[in-house]
Amino acid sequence: MNLFNTRKELNLSEFADTILKRWKENKTFEKSMNLRKEGSSFVFYEGPPSSNGLPGIHHVMARTIKDVFCRFKTLKGFYVNRKAGWDTHGLPVELGVEKELGITKEDIGKTISIEQYNDACKKAVMRYTDVWNDLTEKMGYWVDTKDPYVTYENKYIESVWWILKQAFEKDLVYKGYTVQPYSPMAGTGLSSHEINQPGCYKNVKDTSVTAQFKLKKTPASFGLLDEAVYLLAWTTTPWTLPSNTALAVNKKVDYVLVKTINQYTKKPVVVILAEKLLGSVFSSPYVPLASEIDDSKEYSFEVVKTFKGLDLVGLSYEQLMPLAKPFEKPEAAFKIIHGDFVSTEDGTGIVHIAPTFGADDAKVAAESGIPSMLVKNSAGELVPLVNLKGEFIDNLGYLSGKPVKDAYYKSKNKERKSVDVEIAIALKGENKAFKVEKYEHSYPHCWRTDKPVLYYPLDSWFIRVSSFKNSMVKLNKSINWKPESTGTGRFGNWLENANDWNLSRSRFWGIPIPIWRSEDGKDVLCIGSVEELKKEIEFSFKNGHMKKNPLDGFEANNFSKKNYTFFDLHKSFVDKIVLCSKEGKPLYRESDLIDVWFDSGSMPFAQWHYPFENKEMINDNKSFPADFIAEGVDQTRGWFYTLHAIATMTMGSVAYKNVVSNGLVLDKAGQKMSKRLGNAVDPFKTLEKYGPDATRWYMISNAQPWDNLKFDLSGIEEVTRKFFGTLFNTYSFFALYANLDCFHYEEENLSKETKEIDLWVLSRLNSLIKSVEDSYNDYEPTKAARLIQSFVIDELSNWYVRLCRKRFWKGEMNEDKKAAYETLFVCLQKVSILMSPIAPFYSDLLYSDLSAKKESVHLADFPLFSQELINEDLEYKMGLAQRVSSLILRLRKKTRIKVRQPLLRVLIPSLDAAFESAINDVKTIIISEVNIKSIEFISKNDSLLKKKAKANFKVLGPKYGKDMKAIAGEVSAWSSEEVSLFEKDGQKEIILSSGSVFLNKEDVEIVTADVPGWEIATSGNITVALDVSINKELQEEGVARDFVNKIQNLRKEMDLEVSDLILIKVLCAREEQEAIENNLNYICSETLTDSLDFVSKLEGNGIVEEDEGFKYLIEKLK
Repeated sequence: MNLFNTRKELNLSEFADTILKRWKENKTFEKSMNLRKEGSSFVFYEGPPSSNGLPGIHHVMARTIKDVFCRFKTLKGFYVNRKAGWDTHGLPVELGVEKELGITKEDIGKTISIEQYNDACKKAVMRYTDVWNDLTEKMGYWVDTKDPYVTYENKYIESVWWILKQAFEKDLVYKGYTVQPYSPMAGTGLSSHEINQPGCYKNVKDTSVTAQFKLKKTPASFGLLDEAVYLLAWTTTPWTLPSNTALAVNKKVDYVLVKTINQYTKKPVVVILAEKLLGSVFSSPYVPLASEIDDSKEYSFEVVKTFKGLDLVGLSYEQLMPLAKPFEKPEAAFKIIHGDFVSTEDGTGIVHIAPTFGADDAKVAAESGIPSMLVKNSAGELVPLVNLKGEFIDNLGYLSGKPVKDAYYKSKNKERKSVDVEIAIALKGENKAFKVEKYEHSYPHCWRTDKPVLYYPLDSWFIRVSSFKNSMVKLNKSINWKPESTGTGRFGNWLENANDWNLSRSRFWGIPIPIWRSEDGKDVLCIGSVEELKKEIEFSFKNGHMKKNPLDGFEANNFSKKNYTFFDLHKSFVDKIVLCSKEGKPLYRESDLIDVWFDSGSMPFAQWHYPFENKEMINDNKSFPADFIAEGVDQTRGWFYTLHAIATMTMGSVAYKNVVSNGLVLDKAGQKMSKRLGNAVDPFKTLEKYGPDATRWYMISNAQPWDNLKFDLSGIEEVTRKFFGTLFNTYSFFALYANLDCFHYEEENLSKETKEIDLWVLSRLNSLIKSVEDSYNDYEPTKAARLIQSFVIDELSNWYVRLCRKRFWKGEMNEDKKAAYETLFVCLQKVSILMSPIAPFYSDLLYSDLSAKKESVHLADFPLFSQELINEDLEYKMGLAQRVSSLILRLRKKTRIKVRQPLLRVLIPSLDAAFESAINDVKTIIISEVNIKSIEFISKNDSLLKKKAKANFKVLGPKYGKDMKAIAGEVSAWSSEEVSLFEKDGQKEIILSSGSVFLNKEDVEIVTADVPGWEIATSGNITVALDVSINKELQEEGVARDFVNKIQNLRKEMDLEVSDLILIKVLCAREEQEAIENNLNYICSETLTDSLDFVSKLEGNGIVEEDEGFKYLIEKLK
């Protein structure tokens, strides 16, 4: 009976299916949780995805990072509660439902009730839950999907209301009428952190206009008689010009009065602009007056006066586009004011102010008493000239009803002119446009609709972030960010400049703002629980504002599903509720919803229905703050920010202690993946073809999580072949011979005949355990993966197993062979645990194959490293053996001399006595590994080792450019003494005609000159000189070794057992016969040959013909 399972081939996808089935049958995930129930808590937060869309390959990356550290901490004995969650509200859901139903936002509440619409959203948002859960399962992401938190459920909403009420009671919630980012396509305002999501600012080409604003009265100081004077103001948003009510200058800036010609009307004009910007504004077709000009193409200009901006402040000008007048204080409009923000970096040094469409404009206008362009509509309300659809209102002439941005048009009409162009054309004809041109600039777009946003005056509810911003900055300094630069840079800078948080969203599917106000706005009530709402409805009922209490059946402190599901805290329910002030006035709910980012940022509390249930989870720090979270870098101003803001505001605490901010998953060319480009990778097909382990290992080992990953399927194939293939073959080798020898690992009965090579690999194993644990603890999974991979490939397989292979397959079971088995067993078992956080399926298969009695690697403990087993001297010596062997093998490859061909000797320059002693201790290993007869030491200054210096052009080129050739000439002329001195000092100064240059080790390559009959190579401080001359004896031994290799391969093809003896018959020339005869004992012992005969004729099946004169036949000895 075989103690160790053997498998014919590596099939990671098939292995994963086997293990997944086993996990389900044995409830392994549940057991791993129960096993650590009494352990210390390691708190992890799952950032909730939205399940109304399908998962992509980037979700595999993000979830792998999360899974790695949760699994690691479980192995370390921590209890890691992994509660899944669903982000169910927000624009993506609403826009998708509107598209499905064939409606717009304006139809909601008219052709479809809000209740029906919300029901459609609720169904749509959970549409792909099964697909997401399927991915979760198939990729091996262990998270509790049976009891997730869902943001649309009443319990979750109640906790969010409680959080908002805490802020309200701290005077951190207020209502303000301010200019805010607004998305006409989504029909809602946006917060500053939403507008600053990655990719929101896009480069666009817009029509820019330098407009001419005519002064009402020309100051006498200008020295002009009856000439009109115009102020030049530049804008990239001509659609805002009808709403202009002021011009801003900087009183400290120098301005000039310029006489010229308007290029469109050909009329003489006198214009004002900043002196520093004269050159850019008066570019072609304008030329200075004294220049020769082509009257048909060019226009002259002359500066006639210079003065300070202060001289302009207070002057009035004529309205540029008199389509409407401000309803309030029209007499105070159209004045020149001072603005500190006015600069001379671009434009004209004069800024067009439209207070209704710019936050800075609104601020400076209010400070100067300038009214906004607000007019009365048919309902008697003051409104801007552009409505919430992004269209000009009625009664504005040719602009009426037109969208201000082309992107807002629903129908595509190539012949249609944009309003910016129409305005520019109109201004040209009226002698009010000085210059019109296309201008490329960065413009904000809605993060969900991908359409341009407007800055628009909105009546919104805000969180007063400015009140606790300093606390957020201070707390952030205690968070361990990976990478650190995100926390100190991108996130830290954002906190330093954080604005008050606009909570209001003018939508229908989301958590309603739990605030009721009287019509005069004087009485305000914020609700923080269902129990409180029920009591307030009861009070309103008694005062005659409600006919009944829809929460009459609600029982306080009854947290059953039944008690929380007979009502719905969404808009359709709460908008029907009228509350009552203490004085008896009716209070109506504020119609807006809460920003969906507030939903997800509340999850530390709301996932537990805190503070109504599970108080100990927060109060006893069992689930707050998080020890670890991980999401994409795009969440820096999303979930990472809202978690931090809400935790600071509510608890005065960080929300998380460690955060991994992972980069983007791009295609192999570095392009963003998208269905439109056809470069998106299907995660399910990838997992099915390559298996989850190879996919996860590739993602983690290829690049640091916070770097962008250029996803390439060939990389997964390489990982499968190099790492998993090597590990699979190493285990298969072990299992084959261990089963033949009936080996059984018994920790209490270990062999006493451990060899130095065993001690070395066990030392390396324990060093590996320590380094991998440190890497996981430092949230460096890439480092951990690479350490494990290097150990398996370079040390366990390519070194230990290769050097010890004869111990496994030669002779009967003895203490030496037992020691080899035990050593390899321990290495494989520990590796299976170390790799299990990254490759959970194959590690479990390997672990169970090695230890049939143990159920799963995920129920094991992370191995403890033994300092006693770490032998640094031995690791150093064996490291030398590996480095020397690698150099010699590199030279063999260079000269195309096969390893089976013995060579006479290698010379190694001695560094010191300790170096020689270390090499001598591993001399036998090196000689065996590279097939040489002897190692000799020489002086490092031996004449054989003539070193020369070469310029490293790859480094020097970018550094020194045109001086590179001169530097290379100087370097190549160095003497041997200069080269030696450079090697010692690591730097050297050289003098060029252009000055002195200091060169360091990266700038120069030290190489050894060629010597006939020798090949020389250097790595760091180690140099080897290989004697590549081959005499007759060496040549014959090479023939014998080649022959042994061919016989061994033939044995495999014949499916002979390892212990089967064979007979060999050979027909060959005299030269080959002598080579075989002179090495007969070696050949027979290596191939288990009972007899080898030379014959003059070969007959029968199975004859192998190497060439015309060399044939042989082998037969199994019966």
